[in-house]
Amino acid sequence: MMNTALYHTLQETAARNGGGMSFAEFMHLALYAPGLGYYSAGLPKLGPQGDFITAPEISPLFSQCLALQCQQILSPLVDGCILELGAGSGKMAAEIIRTLSKHDALPKYYYILEVSADLRQRQQVYLQAECPDFFANILWLDRLPEKPFNGIILGNEVIDAMPVHLFQINDNHEVSEGYVSKIANTWQCTFRTPFTPGLKEAVHQLQQRLPEPLSAGYTSEINLRLEPWLASLRDCLAQGVMIFLDYGFPSHEYYHPSRSMGTLMCHFRHRAHPQPFENIGLQDITAHVDFTALALAAQNCQLTIAGFTHQCAFLLSNGLLSLAENMPQSYLLSQQVQQLIQTHEMGELCKVMALSSNFDEPLQGFTLLDHRYRL
Repeated sequence: MMNTALYHTLQETAARNGGGMSFAEFMHLALYAPGLGYYSAGLPKLGPQGDFITAPEISPLFSQCLALQCQQILSPLVDGCILELGAGSGKMAAEIIRTLSKHDALPKYYYILEVSADLRQRQQVYLQAECPDFFANILWLDRLPEKPFNGIILGNEVIDAMPVHLFQINDNHEVSEGYVSKIANTWQCTFRTPFTPGLKEAVHQLQQRLPEPLSAGYTSEINLRLEPWLASLRDCLAQGVMIFLDYGFPSHEYYHPSRSMGTLMCHFRHRAHPQPFENIGLQDITAHVDFTALALAAQNCQLTIAGFTHQCAFLLSNGLLSLAENMPQSYLLSQQVQQLIQTHEMGELCKVMALSSNFDEPLQGFTLLDHRYRL
């Protein structure tokens, strides 16, 4: 099953490139080809009618906790704003705005950078209904702000949707790159001599920070776009904090010998599977985040690593239990809290990293547990 127009786009791209493309280019087209990719087309993505569910969809408590962290950051800033990267259904934005309003701590503007025209329209309808008094201060952007602002940049499950390159350690213990081409009328990935500039060197640098070299046959992915992407965010944040929440690990866990097939995963109608060449353009494709790589990129961009922990500790540090106590008690509420903080649910699988620019105040979300030393 596949979008016909997207199929032709892939064919044309492969033809221009001599018959194929890097996996990163394939992933970019499958997710973001204008009007055709998964995030650019109009199919439902979140919730029961979509393909997956995120923390803001599970419970408003998640966004309320995040809002309290935002309140602390906004407090000393002049004309502080919030920029959310990809706002999904708009639920997180709505709950953050409501919570900050209760504490008389609203930002000057709440920016939303959204690549999907369909999601943008859904967000506008939803937020106009949920936040009518503040709606004029919610601004949708096509690109990052040109003028640097003070405030916060939020990215919830954003980095895991960035295109990644596939690599494999071959029998000669050298690096091979995943190459996507059409074989026997189906799209497939084969490994060959690296053709993407910088890939071989990036994998060598990765191996230098691992406890032991990757063995022959080891297959995984690497994000080569982290540093330029982070640099573009740094350039638009004069003073404040970036907060990224995502599934992932430090490098030594990400590239552990037991994880020899990488972390690439697809989501289609609430079924997770590792087949990116099924349902092309109709399913999500993700890879976990290497938080050590994110930290190194941050340092190269002159950003300060202000905290690193898991979702459970971050939410508890921001008052999750107190917020839950003030809500009507029910079995559903208990389920929601457990799903957010339990180890085998999202509690420890999802991590939180804060990066600061000209902001020195310790962040309350990392009070209970700060794992920066594990990076």
